[in-house]
Amino acid sequence: MVPTRRLGHSTLEVSAIGLGCMGLSAVYGPADVAESITLVQRAIDLGVNHLDSSDMYGWGHNEELLGRALKGRRDRVVLATKFGQVQNPGGPNQVNGRPEYVVQACDASLQRLGVDVIDLYYQHRVDPKVPIEETVGGMKRCVEQGKVRFLGLSEAAPTTVRRAHRVHPISALQSEYSLLYRKEPEETLPTLRELGISFVAYSPLGRSLLTGQIHKPQDIPEGDRRLAHPRFQGDNLVRNLELVKKIEAFAREKGCTPGQLVLAWLLAQGREVVAIPGTKRLDRLQENLGALKVQLSDDDVKRLAASVPSDAAAGPRYPEAMMKAVYI
Repeated sequence: MVPTRRLGHSTLEVSAIGLGCMGLSAVYGPADVAESITLVQRAIDLGVNHLDSSDMYGWGHNEELLGRALKGRRDRVVLATKFGQVQNPGGPNQVNGRPEYVVQACDASLQRLGVDVIDLYYQHRVDPKVPIEETVGGMKRCVEQGKVRFLGLSEAAPTTVRRAHRVHPISALQSEYSLLYRKEPEETLPTLRELGISFVAYSPLGRSLLTGQIHKPQDIPEGDRRLAHPRFQGDNLVRNLELVKKIEAFAREKGCTPGQLVLAWLLAQGREVVAIPGTKRLDRLQENLGALKVQLSDDDVKRLAASVPSDAAAGPRYPEAMMKAVYI
């Protein structure tokens, strides 16, 4: 049995470790559709009920894939997807937070997913050109129309979360959060706890950096977008791998893998925190779920955090152009 945690202001009980589905749409190297469907179905059979997608992952491909995987299994999962990012050929994605677009995007996601309702609907990126109150007003209409059950935000700063929450209860904030990259989450969590909002941590394994499987840039497949991320480049990667060595040593002490250790650490931050690591491989899925068996004392949690301070990571978490769209 995979333990569950309830998302704030909702009736949604989600597995403490869910499945981030972005990688199933060839973002991190090639992905096989049949194998991806099998992985999703196996995750559900293992007790993972929290599946996270977006209309931007493969520009519809990911939602269509999930729709196929969920045939006969819809009632066993909490289905989350996101809207807001739009294609901008030749440049970084743009963001559309206009209320009328929210409804259009929701209808399109429902059709691709092949479902009648989305359990948790996020704004993927905050649109700085549209007041958050107007965007959440559009999202609220989707709830009133019975198309969406609960609402979330992704990569929103605390003041934005507060403003949104005044329009309609926000159940979850989704942002990057891991032992290696935690400055912004630690700034945000007090606000979420005050408002009763859950934190859904994406990239909790640092895009595999914290698993101990990456030792040099050549370990990342050609065409994988991590190669464009500053943390995986040059001296930044060298410095970050030195931090990973500390995690590996701690994991040996606890008798688990580095990935299991950092997931256990994340879940120990509070019951309002859940993780959605992504993977394309069954063995990695099973390894991630093994984190639920790792026992960390309060002292373990503190020592691990102290060994990798929140400001120790080298390089921003996204390329410069993409950093302008997060935490706003």
